[in-house]
Formats: sequence, C-alpha cells, structure tokens
Amino acid sequence: MSHLRRQKTKLLNRVRRLKGQVESVERALSREADCAEVMRLLAACRGAANSLLAEVVEEHVREHLVAPGSRASGARAQAADELIDVVHSYFR
Repeated sequence: MSHLRRQKTKLLNRVRRLKGQVESVERALSREADCAEVMRLLAACRGAANSLLAEVVEEHVREHLVAPGSRASGARAQAADELIDVVHSYFR
C-alpha cells in the first residue's frame, strides 16, 4: 500500500471529483432532468471510476508484480506494460 500513500493526494482529488459527479446525478434525478442528461452524467461517473481503477491497478502491477524500487527489464517489464495497456483500454 505504500505506493498508494505516495499518490494519496492525487487519488483523493480524483475521488472528490467523482463524488461531485455522483452528486450531479442525484441533483439531476431530483429535479427530474431529461433522461439523456442523466445518462450523460452517469457515463461521466463511470468513466471517472474506471479511470481511477485503472490508475490503482497500474500502480499495483508496477509495485507488486514488477521488481519494486528498481527498473524492471526484459520479459517481465514488457508483460507488465502490456497488462497495463490492456487495463487502460478495457476501462475506457
């Protein structure tokens, strides 16, 4: 978890933005906004949550699967980079 501690401020800021987006959905539903607007707001929330998850997964892979504290080389580093690319693509 030390890698999350190093990114704590950045991650918390992303969570706060996501919280604001969810609150926007709540306000839209409360005022009976058009369904297209609600869907757009929900899609934005989903994108923000997916992006946050992808970032945390990336840090996890780099910290726990690749040699921590050193520059990994060779097949292991390449595999980690490929996995991270797939994760980012999947969560778009």
